[in-house]
Amino acid sequence: MSKYWNELTRSLDPYVPGEQPKDKEYIKLNANESAYAPSPKVLEAIKRAANEDLRMYPDANCYELRDTIAQYYGLKREQIFVGNGSDELLAFSFMAFFTQGKPILYPDITYSFYPVYSKLFKIDYKLIPLDEEFNIPVDPFLSENGGVIISNPNAPTAKDMPLESIQKILKYNLDKVVLVDEAYIDFGGESAVKLIDQYPNLLVMQTFSKSRCLAGLRVGFVMGQKDLIEGINRIKNSINSYTLDRAALAGAVEAIKDETYFQENRKRIIKTRERISKSLREIGFKVTDSKANFIFISHSSINADKIFAELKGKGILVRYFKIPRIDNFLRIGIGTDEEMDIFMKAIKEIV
Repeated sequence: MSKYWNELTRSLDPYVPGEQPKDKEYIKLNANESAYAPSPKVLEAIKRAANEDLRMYPDANCYELRDTIAQYYGLKREQIFVGNGSDELLAFSFMAFFTQGKPILYPDITYSFYPVYSKLFKIDYKLIPLDEEFNIPVDPFLSENGGVIISNPNAPTAKDMPLESIQKILKYNLDKVVLVDEAYIDFGGESAVKLIDQYPNLLVMQTFSKSRCLAGLRVGFVMGQKDLIEGINRIKNSINSYTLDRAALAGAVEAIKDETYFQENRKRIIKTRERISKSLREIGFKVTDSKANFIFISHSSINADKIFAELKGKGILVRYFKIPRIDNFLRIGIGTDEEMDIFMKAIKEIV
């Protein structure tokens, strides 16, 4: 701990990303990245963007990308905000909509950046326990609060929340922002985007990192009614006017336009996920009903930390969370069919 750190820096418990060891080649199933390369059209667009125009700033308003996303989802440009990955957008949203002294609500088992930002921005929060099957309950969110965050499908459990349940939460909390984090929605869940014009308190956050195969480009977007988007813009333009570079803007536009590649890619990930889930259940694993590009598994007689260590020894990285209630579970990203076959062979050897 440095003597130069201020009190806030000393108090932080930062988010810990999935490990990326360099000692040997690994099959990387620990970061929920796409198993497949970006669309060839995306790569071509990025190459075209790497030209002499790099001497100039990119479009601070990201008009083309926002127009492309708006057209895809049947919204207006003014209802779209884009930025440097959904984590940045999450930070902007915390600053724009949540207030000290008014606890926000989110599940006790969910994306671990939420409590990190709560502490960073000094926002009180209350954890809502998932039920025994890791479902997000509705009733606890129908109470006094300073805002709501729901990851749907939830990470790391991979389970989704029905849209009717989200509507109940939206209706009760009309004077508070309800942020629905849909990083994994394209793998089987039902998006809340269709509710945006009905609910002025709804923010829907998505990312290009998963189903659009662009984790390395760092692009995320938020959708909501105009005044919410204006609020995020006020924060963004007080921190960094140019959140996306020219290559990211060009690649993201083409990723939305190449619908054929997007659909083919997400469908094969879903197919592999269902195959592997079935195989794991057949050898004694509990596997939650996943609507994401990962699965959440537990074995009744072999501890998760032991499986984690043995898989790593075999060159396969998965995610283990040493957290109460889920410390006997592993989160497994869905890789290519070849990678998942190697994973299954290793798991069978361990079992």
